[in-house]
Amino acid sequence: MILAAQLETKEANSTTEHTNVTSQSTTTQPRNYGWWLRMTMYILFLLSGQSISLLLGRLYYDKGGKSKWLGTVVQLIGFPVLLLYYFIPSLKNLKTNSTATTIHSKPPSTLVLVSVYVSLGLLVVADCFLYSTGLMYLPVSTYSLICASQLAFNAFFSFLLNSQNFTPLIVNSLVLLTISSILLVFETNPSSDSSKVSKGKYVIGLICTIGASSGYGLVLSLTQLAFKKVLKKETFTAVMDLIIYQSLVATLGALVGLFGSGEWKGLETEMEEFELGKVSYIMTLVWTALMWDVFAVGCVGLIFEVSSLFSNAISVLGLPIVPVQAVIFFHEKMGGIKVISMVLAIWGFVSYVYQQYLDDLKSKLEDRNKNEASNASSLQEVNGS
Repeated sequence: MILAAQLETKEANSTTEHTNVTSQSTTTQPRNYGWWLRMTMYILFLLSGQSISLLLGRLYYDKGGKSKWLGTVVQLIGFPVLLLYYFIPSLKNLKTNSTATTIHSKPPSTLVLVSVYVSLGLLVVADCFLYSTGLMYLPVSTYSLICASQLAFNAFFSFLLNSQNFTPLIVNSLVLLTISSILLVFETNPSSDSSKVSKGKYVIGLICTIGASSGYGLVLSLTQLAFKKVLKKETFTAVMDLIIYQSLVATLGALVGLFGSGEWKGLETEMEEFELGKVSYIMTLVWTALMWDVFAVGCVGLIFEVSSLFSNAISVLGLPIVPVQAVIFFHEKMGGIKVISMVLAIWGFVSYVYQQYLDDLKSKLEDRNKNEASNASSLQEVNGS
């Protein structure tokens, strides 16, 4: 699914230990223009996919949609588009353009791979259902701001599973993002102009969205761990296989939920009563599915190129985008608490990105020092001979 060269070497090298495995020595690769081009593409995919899919999801519920399981299905069912990778030679050849770390180890068994795909797939479908429930009961601006807490959850799980290092700037970022989400609990006017909900449903929406954010952070950390500990292949094809099989399991789980819950029986009536008409009903669902697919491409691309925590931080960048669009398209109110929450979220994001900038400078300095030391050593050998 993703054009990817390698995971962040600091995280990979600090946590990867292979028993009875021989691996080539790796060195930090300089970040060239190709790397920055891929990063820019992934970021654009993630931000555009996230904002458009959330707005379309809110539109579905505002104009007459009632099915939480259908809202879950459209988050997942667009993955067959990615199967084009296996049939278009030009896409498959892209994997040879990246400089992936080669690891000589015994490949995982089919049973292990299936276990990884099924486990992640089931976690994803449960997470998507919680997100769908939260979006049904919350204004999209409130919903998107609460989702900022996923970065704090991701940091916690990355610390436990991936040996994520916490610097003062990262801690500052996580604290600000957490406070940003907590503030919304004290929102005095939970209902928006376009979607009136009871206080009870609003609380359910809050709980489900927070639960979904924690689950999303766990999925990202487990995805990163799977690449390092189980798949042990940093290639484009490995990412494609993981996302497609994981999405297949999640989609099947969502369809079981849709038919098992009986919500499918009301879909025809729902389409008939949709305020914008049948065609708009279908197109809303189709484009929601496609934009979630675009989001997935950008998300996993950033995990593969850098880390799950960085991917989550970029996702938080969409926070000021969605609430502003919600005010424009859904006429939602932006009270003082939401404004403060947004400012804190942006501040937290900037803090994290600045830490990434400092890490990049440090990496380049270390590379230069190594090259200078290597050149000096070579020169001494020549003079000595």
